[in-house]
Amino acid sequence: MRPDTPAAHTAEAERLLRTAAQYPGDREPLYLQAAAHRELAGDRPGATALYDTLLSSSPANPHLIRALKAANLWEYGHEAEARAIIDGVRRAQPADAAAWEITAETLEAHDELEAAESTLTEAASLLVSSADLPHATQSLITTRHRIRRMLALPHDDWDTLADRLHTAAVPLDELHDPKRLWSLGSSDPAELQAEIARLRSELGTYRTALSRPFPVAVLHWPEAELDELLAAYPELEAEYPTYRAHLTDIEASLRELSQAGTPNLGIVRATVPSYEAFAASESTPPSNADLLPQYATTLAARARASAWPPARDAACWCGSEATYGECHGSDLA
Repeated sequence: MRPDTPAAHTAEAERLLRTAAQYPGDREPLYLQAAAHRELAGDRPGATALYDTLLSSSPANPHLIRALKAANLWEYGHEAEARAIIDGVRRAQPADAAAWEITAETLEAHDELEAAESTLTEAASLLVSSADLPHATQSLITTRHRIRRMLALPHDDWDTLADRLHTAAVPLDELHDPKRLWSLGSSDPAELQAEIARLRSELGTYRTALSRPFPVAVLHWPEAELDELLAAYPELEAEYPTYRAHLTDIEASLRELSQAGTPNLGIVRATVPSYEAFAASESTPPSNADLLPQYATTLAARARASAWPPARDAACWCGSEATYGECHGSDLA
């Protein structure tokens, strides 16, 4: 059950911090989740302290952390500092779409729509290079589409791309129509029912975005790790008869889940030391095959999953030097 009270969010933040101490390699994503729970608990200074701790230790995603810190600071009266951080993020021109989107949404939340739109347009000019976009960049141009609709700006090529990538039943133009808010005060049952449908669609998209850090994940053992695993635990050979079969099974399993409608699929990279440590924490021998899916779920919950499928022109998930479109995605249209 998700925490829904300040006390529950505080407890969850403390649990995440304890987990970070146990798994220092995953400290950054766990601290970010803990900071989010502190914000939800109303402890915004405490969240800022976690962001500052991360920024003091050469983090992997400094621009994302700064954007989150700016959003948090503005919410409890530190507007000048937040603006300075936002300006710094924009000048840095990060390759991380999430940092841009959080920055723009912070500006939007404080009624600075023109600044939000220009921020997202600047980001799109840097990050949108083809129609085959990763999820984070798709989300960015979708947010840009919404803000431009609020500003009554005409569609451009990136708005058209956002329309084309949108898969929900309610079209993006309709979902982002500012006039739809007027129907909330209508006494016409048909108008109210239509608005309920739109809101459900919007909520579904939002829930998908929220759940993305915790995908349904499949284990990928690199060849050297798989050889080491089977040498130590030959009982697992039934699960992994050959490395080639292992790769084939991963792609086939993910496609089957995708066709069944399972959202937010991912792949987690397994290592023998990590697996053995997990088995020890579960008081279960590593040779027990039932432990493998639990290990995959734990890695995904620690933000170790990579989204599947990758873009066709991105590196294939298997670790080959080929792109996904040339490798495991070669038979996809």
